[in-house]
Amino acid sequence: MNIHEYQAKQLFEKFGIPCPRGAATSSAEEFGSSIDKLGDGLIVVKSQIHAGGRGKGTFTDGFQGGVKLAKTKEEAIDYANKMLGNTLVTVQTGPAGREVQTIYFTEGADIEKEYYLAILMDRATSKPVVVASTEGGMDIETVAEETPEKIFKAFVDPAMGLQAYQARKIAFALGLEGKQAGSCAKLIFNLYRMFWETDASMVEVNPLISTPDGGVMALDAKVGFDDNALYRHSDIVAFRDLNEEDDKEIEASKFDLNYIALDGNIACLVNGAGLAMATMDIIKHFGGEPANFLDVGGGATAKQVTAAFKIILSDENVEGILVNIFGGIMQCDIIAEGVIEAAKAVSLDKPLVVRLEGTNVEKGKKLLAESGIEITSADSLADAAEKIVKIVKAQ
Repeated sequence: MNIHEYQAKQLFEKFGIPCPRGAATSSAEEFGSSIDKLGDGLIVVKSQIHAGGRGKGTFTDGFQGGVKLAKTKEEAIDYANKMLGNTLVTVQTGPAGREVQTIYFTEGADIEKEYYLAILMDRATSKPVVVASTEGGMDIETVAEETPEKIFKAFVDPAMGLQAYQARKIAFALGLEGKQAGSCAKLIFNLYRMFWETDASMVEVNPLISTPDGGVMALDAKVGFDDNALYRHSDIVAFRDLNEEDDKEIEASKFDLNYIALDGNIACLVNGAGLAMATMDIIKHFGGEPANFLDVGGGATAKQVTAAFKIILSDENVEGILVNIFGGIMQCDIIAEGVIEAAKAVSLDKPLVVRLEGTNVEKGKKLLAESGIEITSADSLADAAEKIVKIVKAQ
């Protein structure tokens, strides 16, 4: 689950991470009163969407930039009015963009130098890793590709936690000295504490800045959390903005289905994340485009399978469906019952290819064969993918 910058800054303040004062609002009538909460001086006006690259983004009406620096209150209100309710397109939103429904005003900061700082999970080591760079304000992917020597990492033993010497080492690697290095080390230490205690999957500060008075400050914030741990954090769940999520993904979460919408036209219904990834890969291999990732899990019920079908078919781009089930805990006859129930409930009019293997497979195939529903059976994953791609392309 992702949250907005202004929400992340609330957590930063809670964990002692210095950042500029700010005020957020979703109402144009409150722009003036929100700005009045800040000090005198420059005002930064920030569009709040769950995507990066806001400053370089473009609104669909041609207005440039989702982050603006205003010299006066009137100028800040003018920028905010142009952003609120407008659709911002960035490199991370795709061409459809995201509608801006909240504006975040912050105090301007006296920037000495910009840095990059993030904490995330490293898949190779299964450990948290602190990533930092002297090239703040830039896309870290570009830095990694063009100047990898400017990226510094510190891997953290989960049992020990981030050590003070590791935080200091990162600060020194960024070229900070004396009081500033100490302030940076403290910020990194507190940022890791927040990362760990909130079960975050990523905390990114870009840019982290140093100031002429010897301080350091988080100028921006991008935070995501492990969905599987949210039951421990009701305060963080309250930050969830459903307006920033796909309607189909929201519906799937109600039935404990793992669903992610994609841009293709062949829907997938699979049990197991690994098998779902393999299914999408092999659809691509045979020249098709997967419309979604959908893992119904190891113990899905007929009700969940029916819900999955309804979610799949709510996608107007779907032209065919591939069901790929390997029955272990999940029994093939249960899936078959769910497929039949779903097909009847939604009056299925899309080509359907089903591959079943594992527990009660023969019983499942028999149920499908006697259902009266037009279903194409497949003997293997390759066979199923090749068939659904061929059927869809022939339409």
